[in-house]
Amino acid sequence: MAVHLSRRADRAAAVAGFGRRAGYAAALLPVALGAAGLVVAGRADRAREWWARVGGEDPAVVARRPGAGRLLVHALVCVPLGLTALVPVGVEVLFVLRGVLYPLVESGPYDHSWGGPTLAGAWAVHVLVGLPFAAAGLGALGLLHRLHHRLAGGLWGRKVGLGPVLALLVTALACTMLVIAWTHQL
Repeated sequence: MAVHLSRRADRAAAVAGFGRRAGYAAALLPVALGAAGLVVAGRADRAREWWARVGGEDPAVVARRPGAGRLLVHALVCVPLGLTALVPVGVEVLFVLRGVLYPLVESGPYDHSWGGPTLAGAWAVHVLVGLPFAAAGLGALGLLHRLHHRLAGGLWGRKVGLGPVLALLVTALACTMLVIAWTHQL
């Protein structure tokens, strides 16, 4: 019985940790812009605290305490990552609006809607179709947080390497192409 409760608690902690990381990834753009503004305003100490919180670092035990220049460069590098995070955030917003809140955004008739002709059928199909996309969006946010954590390693004295930098460039380019293609089809 105690082992079963322990596993459940471990699972709940893992889900909560993943949710926190996905939330931090979703907030990367405002944090990057805010941190850059703080550094320019002479509040590098506050920017350092922000990056430590977002990156899951403990500033008391890190190998290096980043200076204002390094904080500003990291903020500027994180702007494309934050812009990239807007894509899965948009997927989550669309899932809520077009799936969960479907009856509020579509007034009917539902004769030509997926799952129609009834509201219940259309609503259920829109939620079920959106679920895999919502899961993929959350997964993408988790991966973006992991990429940010790898990139932020240089900020705290760890070796970063070329892999995370290339991953950032490829991801930002792919998301740019996706957004351009999506806006052209509108």
